[in-house]
Amino acid sequence: MDYPLLNAFWTMCLIFLWVMWLFLLVRIIGDIFRSQDINNWAKTGWLVLVIVLPFVGVFIYVLARGRGLSEREVALAQRQQRQLREYIRETVKAQGETIRPEDSLAKLVELKDRGDITEEEFQKAKAKVLA
Repeated sequence: MDYPLLNAFWTMCLIFLWVMWLFLLVRIIGDIFRSQDINNWAKTGWLVLVIVLPFVGVFIYVLARGRGLSEREVALAQRQQRQLREYIRETVKAQGETIRPEDSLAKLVELKDRGDITEEEFQKAKAKVLA
């Protein structure tokens, strides 16, 4: 046990910085692939730079395109949110069109016959469906 506490602290700091750098590297590679404003040759150049000279490539990328990195992330999040809302609207609309009162009443009768709902609950639900 000849490993002083200060050395353990520095080792933990280095591991933390290495993991942080890996996250940054993955985010930058993802941004390179998602970027619509650069052509494929430029993407290839950035990837080669980031893979061959990782530390220098990451720093150059952050200096050159760092400001747009956050803007592209926000745009992506907004686009995903918009697509989710459209999907939910379409799904709700499609389900609303396929559910007919006759189907709902048949399901209620089935639930009552099985004993899952009482006569009083059946009458309340029937009144809602017919309203």
